[in-house]
Amino acid sequence: MADRQPPDERLPAGQSLAVAAQALFLVNLLLAPGIAFAALFWLRRRHPEAPPLARNHLEQTFWVSLWGGLLIVVLSAAFLLLGGLQWAWTWVVVILYFTCIHSTLVLCGMFGLARAMAGRTFRFPLIGPPLERQ
Repeated sequence: MADRQPPDERLPAGQSLAVAAQALFLVNLLLAPGIAFAALFWLRRRHPEAPPLARNHLEQTFWVSLWGGLLIVVLSAAFLLLGGLQWAWTWVVVILYFTCIHSTLVLCGMFGLARAMAGRTFRFPLIGPPLERQ
């Protein structure tokens, strides 16, 4: 027991920024849409030369927030235009689509937050930008 070393307390470069990016992504989805995205945009602009781990999480959360918002707005509007406001199935499809996409983004965001807290990179499936080669 005497030869055990205390755990290394140093965090990987950019880990706190990566955690902040993932947390803002989840806040954008769950608590304060728009406001948290503006904070994420500001954070990304403020740290253009962030360490690779932070850059990965900043880019992933920023672009997935844009794609996710665009998909939800455009496809929901298309469903409403095609089905009309009075057709009951329009609302079934819009709510089902919103629930499935939104919950998938939340689950992926939680996984991304766990990866950021572990000091590892993350790529959102399908709509996340490709990872940078190092």
